[in-house]
Amino acid sequence: MKRKLFYFLKLYFGFSRRESRGFLFVFPLLLLLYSVPVIYSKMLKYTNQDDYQAYLDQVDKIIAAGLPNKDSLNKEISLLERVYPGQDSLIKVQIYSKVQEPKLNVIDFAEADSIVLQVVPGIGKVLAGRIIKYRESLGGLHQQQQLLEVYGLTEEVVSRIFEFFHFSPVIHQKLPINKLDAGQLAEHPYISFGQAKVIVAYRGQHGNYKEAGDLLKIKIFNEEWLERLKPYLEF
Repeated sequence: MKRKLFYFLKLYFGFSRRESRGFLFVFPLLLLLYSVPVIYSKMLKYTNQDDYQAYLDQVDKIIAAGLPNKDSLNKEISLLERVYPGQDSLIKVQIYSKVQEPKLNVIDFAEADSIVLQVVPGIGKVLAGRIIKYRESLGGLHQQQQLLEVYGLTEEVVSRIFEFFHFSPVIHQKLPINKLDAGQLAEHPYISFGQAKVIVAYRGQHGNYKEAGDLLKIKIFNEEWLERLKPYLEF
């Protein structure tokens, strides 16, 4: 066996017999030196698990304390390092970011303009302008999902918007349906010009509408269409 090993080392590495003996002597030592740190780290992981958990608990206490300035924060971290030496420095970065991270004011979506709306990831200048224009042409929103009617908006982006803004149903402009002509009615996104002409013509023949249900007397309109438009009607 020993002779075959010497032959192998000579064939593939060009070792002489003396060099092969030296290699066989040194190789186990190298293997041992390589394995010591690995074994030690595994042992340390298990023996220091309770200490590390205690360290994490201290980190949580510092974050919860809401330290007012960087000096007091540094003081707490220095104390932490003395009690639990050698812990991961990334956790110190985590403390800084959580304690010192500034928070933005959260306003209602109805108050947001096209500039402020660009704070939402995925919304640029063009899309922000399109959202605000649609909101204003409707006269306000009574449901969050109405934003899905805006060209280019996905459910993911809509849900992201309301991570940055509160939502309250706000309709600031209604349609006085008994006063507007066909052109004015057709400016609303939910009424086409053809529908507006029919609404005005029926009003001219049968008198003013008294309630939303009167629109269903016009046979081309249905409940689904009316429910969508009803929040914006004024009689």
